[in-house]
Amino acid sequence: MNLPESNRPCQDVVRPTSDVGRTTSNTSKSFVYFGTPTVASETLAMLLENGFIPALVVTAPDAPRGRGLVLTPSPVKALALVHCIPVLTPDTLGPETVSVIHAYGCDYTLVVAYGKLFPEELMAAFPLGVLNVHYSLLPKYRGATPLEGALLAGERETGVTIQKMVKELDAGDIVAQETVAIAPGETARELRPRLIALGAQLLVGTLPHYLAGEITLHAQDASLASSTHKLKKEDGLLDLNAPAEANWNKYRAYADTIGTYFFDAGKRVKITKASLINGTFVIERIIPEGKSERGR
Repeated sequence: MNLPESNRPCQDVVRPTSDVGRTTSNTSKSFVYFGTPTVASETLAMLLENGFIPALVVTAPDAPRGRGLVLTPSPVKALALVHCIPVLTPDTLGPETVSVIHAYGCDYTLVVAYGKLFPEELMAAFPLGVLNVHYSLLPKYRGATPLEGALLAGERETGVTIQKMVKELDAGDIVAQETVAIAPGETARELRPRLIALGAQLLVGTLPHYLAGEITLHAQDASLASSTHKLKKEDGLLDLNAPAEANWNKYRAYADTIGTYFFDAGKRVKITKASLINGTFVIERIIPEGKSERGR
């Protein structure tokens, strides 16, 4: 069983018990924070800046990264240890892990891009529930890739939803929601940072009202639900004979993750820059397999 870690220099830091897991506002509710990638660390950073200090952070185990495959902590773990917050890095959310988390006696949990499904016994451990930041206008685009889903569909707007988690994926009641327009030429590279910032701001602004019991939750309309899936490299394959807008939307959706490509004479050709000009999908820069980037 892996137990919570703390940064060694922090062991000498004396923090009042009342400050751990609590905020500097008029609430005294404590919480656990679940998250792993950069989106979660940036949200945690804004919470810390606004006085929301988790009693415990739960994130993915250290993973090999870089050419040397050096074991590296997640962005969330790195940030938490700098701020002297205990960190738990379980492989699974099994009964032993749930027991360790439950021992902290927290009132609620915040989840941002953690990447593992919550067992019911873990959700039941928090009297005020489990709040999740999801980067779509739920019930649209439930699942792992909501931003990509909106761009693939050619949506003109998307947004961020804070939902109270239930067993069914992304089907919980809506606590707060904010809409943002998608610019015609915007790709995931530009849209993702905007949604991350919007989500963090919405969470910080919503929490005091939620904890004070001032928010009426709204059930999702399941008849309007749509879903997304985890990306595979093959999802980025373009059919150059497909409609121009479909290829453009796929390029936009995958611009900062798996990317898009096509095959030329049996060789994979990666697209690094493209545009939609007068209804035509224009490929501007490519990287042919085994070669350097060039214009097309």
